[in-house]
Amino acid sequence: MAKQAQIGVYGLGTMGSALALNLAERGNQVAVANREVDWLAPFVARSGDLAARIVPCETAESFVAALARPRVVVLMIPSGAPVDQMIDTLRPLLESGDMIVDAGNSDFHDTRRRSDMLASAGLHYVGMGVSGGAEGARHGPSMMVGGSEESWTRLRPLLEPSAARFGDDACIAHVGPDGAGHFVKTVHNGIEYADMQLIAEVYGLLRDGGGWGADRIAGLFESWNDGPLKSYLVATTAKVLAARDPATGNPVVDIIRDSAGQKGTGRWTVIEALRLGQSASVIEAAVGARGWSSDGAARQAASDVLGTPATAKLPARQDMEHGLLAARILAHAQGFRVMSVASDEFGWGLDLARVAEIWRAGCIIRSALLDDIAAAMRSAPPHGHLILAPQITATLRQVVPGLRRVVGWAMTNGLPVPALSAALAWHDSMRRARGSANLIQAQRDFFGAHGFQRIDSETGGDHGPWHTG
Repeated sequence: MAKQAQIGVYGLGTMGSALALNLAERGNQVAVANREVDWLAPFVARSGDLAARIVPCETAESFVAALARPRVVVLMIPSGAPVDQMIDTLRPLLESGDMIVDAGNSDFHDTRRRSDMLASAGLHYVGMGVSGGAEGARHGPSMMVGGSEESWTRLRPLLEPSAARFGDDACIAHVGPDGAGHFVKTVHNGIEYADMQLIAEVYGLLRDGGGWGADRIAGLFESWNDGPLKSYLVATTAKVLAARDPATGNPVVDIIRDSAGQKGTGRWTVIEALRLGQSASVIEAAVGARGWSSDGAARQAASDVLGTPATAKLPARQDMEHGLLAARILAHAQGFRVMSVASDEFGWGLDLARVAEIWRAGCIIRSALLDDIAAAMRSAPPHGHLILAPQITATLRQVVPGLRRVVGWAMTNGLPVPALSAALAWHDSMRRARGSANLIQAQRDFFGAHGFQRIDSETGGDHGPWHTG
């Protein structure tokens, strides 16, 4: 009888096939299956020397039968209904103690529901965030594992060798029960949206405000990647901007349509932040900007009617660098705050310093900044806010003036910076000991008799003189 596989991967799309080969390369016998059965033979053929560790299975029954007990099944399929349908297919074939790992970008609410449902049948359900794209999945992703401690104990020896490495540290962790892994991945993606938008806004200022070409902007981003802005996305931006289109000889970025899609995780981050009563305004600006980008016809019409700004002298390069760094810190701070509040709300006990650590390699938002964030979260910043950690506060004092000058210049010259300006607005709101919400309380009481809380009382429920007589 052939040796049974230690782990199975269902779904041989870009991410699933890459992860299957990664697992096989680390010495695992890996059963694979796919809805489109004709994908199996080409995948095995592409596996090269690893083909001996791949067990192709044409049916769900043969797939489950190929796995050693207790079975571990990894789903790498689209989120939503396809996952529920696959669970319905697998559930009658599995036994008590078997495990299903959803490694796609699922809504954490679905993960919590599925975890409870399958627990009643004695099955373990794990929601696992996987970041790093196809390259990461193949050679070492960052992995955020949710589920029970028992599930993690079984999964760790299988998955840890396949994770990215930051020095000697494997970029994988059990972050908490039920939906914790998928929630952390959702916020990761929200921060990714913000990071990409902030970079794109700086690119837009240089292109439209300064008249710089793609090659020149590429050189600036390349130089920034040797300093505090060092990150995968900054390095990627430099490479993208430097690339040439073989057909025209022009910069590739100049022949790409100005319309960016999205799969929903950034939007989920904003929705959950609002449900938790938190601000994710930088991420929200990034999500909104992608929405506006799809309305090209309306933007062209507005350009014709409302006009476009002329180029002007750019802010100092250091201000641009500092402004981008400040906004990135503030976007991360919002994301970590959302995770902190969600951890309290759902009883997850998230170790946010560890979350920052496992993001330092393998994932899309890996950057030098995450070292500082990990250290700051280890120090237990006041009120759980990253921006109140002494080392982060010191950096913000140094770089926020640059952000202020960049945003002010953009506003004066009519150039859009929705995410940069949202970061600055949040910073300025948070540093005001007394804001203007007292007036909002008064307005609500005036038209709705909602009452307000006086500064000299803890009881609340007071009303203004507009309700007398």
